[in-house]
Amino acid sequence: MKPYEQFVDNMLKAVRSGQGRDPMAATALIQDALKAAGLMGAAPGYAPEQGFEQEPAQEGAAPFVDLNAPPAWAPGARPGARERAAKPDATAGAMPDWMARFKSRMPGMPGQRFGGPDRTVSAETHGPGQFLSGSFTNEAGTRNYRLYVPSTPASAPRPLVVMLHGCKQNPEDFAAGTTMNLLAEESGCLVLYPEQTGSANHSHCWNWFEQAHQGRGQGEPSLIAGMTQEVVREHGLDADRVYVAGLSAGGAMAAVMAAGYPELYAAAGVHSGLPVGSAHDLMSALNAMKGAAKKKRKAAASAKPVPVIVFHGDRDAIVHPSNGQTVYQQFTQGANLKESEERGAGHTRTMALDAAGKVVAEHWTMHGAGHAWSGGSSAGSYAEPSGPNASAEMLRFFLAQRPR
Repeated sequence: MKPYEQFVDNMLKAVRSGQGRDPMAATALIQDALKAAGLMGAAPGYAPEQGFEQEPAQEGAAPFVDLNAPPAWAPGARPGARERAAKPDATAGAMPDWMARFKSRMPGMPGQRFGGPDRTVSAETHGPGQFLSGSFTNEAGTRNYRLYVPSTPASAPRPLVVMLHGCKQNPEDFAAGTTMNLLAEESGCLVLYPEQTGSANHSHCWNWFEQAHQGRGQGEPSLIAGMTQEVVREHGLDADRVYVAGLSAGGAMAAVMAAGYPELYAAAGVHSGLPVGSAHDLMSALNAMKGAAKKKRKAAASAKPVPVIVFHGDRDAIVHPSNGQTVYQQFTQGANLKESEERGAGHTRTMALDAAGKVVAEHWTMHGAGHAWSGGSSAGSYAEPSGPNASAEMLRFFLAQRPR
């Protein structure tokens, strides 16, 4: 039996054990299957002489995905779910004991330093401007956010960059690691950081892998889009220059946002993320992350192509590098584009140009790089100071796109 077939067989045995009310045996089988497949434990480290160091093992870390029940507002929710959701429940947020044990042994994705990211804010790491706090609510729930406003006054409506953090990160940590605020201060952009909640996902991941959060007008996409529109309106921003970017789970959700709201986001940046529709549950998410998904992924479902810039390390042990290539292909498929390639120090950049010679998509492969924001700051988690500066390149790409 092939290793992958053995993995699937072990997972099926675990499911049958759970159905037979033997949760301890199911948990052990699941853990053994994940370990054998390389899906549990710390990601492989990288040689210090190559500029990468192994992340410390995160003992007791929570998983990157959760076995979430459909929310009350989602299609397919059990009858009466909406009514039950409106009533206070002392067990809200609780999970079966076997699930808690299973989840407590799985790694986070992307992770944080043990003890959690620092939520303090300083001008040195977060910029000299205002780092405002706010929240947005619609029928899908409520999400808090941080909004960076540059210190210099505006002479015209300014652009907005929406930044979606990875799992087990938060806005302050993500801002520090990407240094996007510091660059936005120079370019005059505002930066919006939506924050995922622990009640929506135990590891604070955006639920990119659930069908309830993959489409326009529902779930987390509706929250992020609604929040974006509210900030644009309240701060008098340039609605034609709104962009979305993210890392890992946040990168996957950035792709979802660009595909679902092409009239709202003028361009997207996907760092170490996954293509739209690459998963629909836990198993398919694991397959997609390992680059083992067999189903052909169709082009991003948008009314018109959205310019996209993709970054992915070719030694990413968390999200297989093939996902970066697929994201790039999703947003360029079917368009009459020409490609050119540029090789630089430690990276290869593939560019797609339209008939007028305008670059409308870029795919950056960082050679020797793992699962971390390229050119970032060690002040934040999952950020690698070496390599091309992904934040600067994304801003350059975003601001170069034609006004719509």
